[in-house]
Amino acid sequence: MSDRPAALSLSDVAREAGVSLTTASRALNDSYGVSAATKAKVLATARRLDYVISPDAVRLAGGATRRVALVVPHIDRWFFGEMVGGIETVLSAANFDLLLYQVGGPEDRHDFFTRLPARRKVDAVVVVAFPVDEREQERLALMGVSIIAAGGQNADYPYVCIDDYRAGRLATDHLLGLGHRRIAMIAAHDPDQPGWPARSGRSEAYVEALTAAGIALDHDLVRDVDWGGLNAAAAMADILDAAPADPPTAVFAHSDELALGAIRTLRRRGLRIPEDISVVGIDDHPLAALTDLTTVHQSVREQGEIAARLVLEALNPDTDGGAPTAVTAPTTLTVRASTGPAPDRSRPTAASTGDLSHREHPGGRPPVPEHPQER
Repeated sequence: MSDRPAALSLSDVAREAGVSLTTASRALNDSYGVSAATKAKVLATARRLDYVISPDAVRLAGGATRRVALVVPHIDRWFFGEMVGGIETVLSAANFDLLLYQVGGPEDRHDFFTRLPARRKVDAVVVVAFPVDEREQERLALMGVSIIAAGGQNADYPYVCIDDYRAGRLATDHLLGLGHRRIAMIAAHDPDQPGWPARSGRSEAYVEALTAAGIALDHDLVRDVDWGGLNAAAAMADILDAAPADPPTAVFAHSDELALGAIRTLRRRGLRIPEDISVVGIDDHPLAALTDLTTVHQSVREQGEIAARLVLEALNPDTDGGAPTAVTAPTTLTVRASTGPAPDRSRPTAASTGDLSHREHPGGRPPVPEHPQER
């Protein structure tokens, strides 16, 4: 009579073989990412324990569900809509269906990742632009399926994203090249998605570009706000009020939507763009072209398409192993009308005279509030 447990599980095989649950699953299902030696050890352990792979597990590992889970923190923002569109285009052409899951806040995320392994009805999971913590990585591993990251990630998954440091340097170096030395920065974070580095690559680029130019960092010119154009508008007002005697001549915003919020405040203060102050963003949001905003272009839809191809490669790996598992999408500077040479401060402007009130409202009309809660 066999001494093995009546209900042997994959966890028992993994433990006996001295490998992770994910590795054991991939070895038994002949999936990618497992060395020949490890695969042989797991298979030998399974035979010794008389472990039988369930038909459902075989079907799942073989990609028979033809479904991919797409996990996003937001569905109502341009970036995520573009990413989803790119992923859907490629996977739909390959006859895969998308299951969309929104995990907006900490409670949503905890609930989703707690229940996720029980679903096990997908061939792969794509995580879009939020950091997966250690517990969430463990829950994903229990599924035994391919995980792809798109738009930035801190976990060790195949991924596609831009180089945020390069994007920040393109923006800041552009302003420095125009002669600006009083350069403000408006950064933003998503309060519902903790786990990103305290200082992003875009902020690092700003600080290092100023240092390389011999310019000391002035904290009065830097604001980090909750994500959103209205918050950026309030941040811009705060920067102007903090340094009325020596205001910035340029602003680097971490996204185009933040840049447009800053521009609203600047125009309400009577400042001309770019004659009095230049503004540059990142993304090349559709509104950037309509508003003549100088920006650092990234193709979010193309990144979605690349993420989808990474999924297909993970499910059907090339025999020569030549397909990339890490892709850095290109960024390029797109110069429009919102940036120009640094102004001559010897000539009076609204900024240099300290008159930063709402000049664009003549005839005694009251100023429009800049509070971030404004609708």
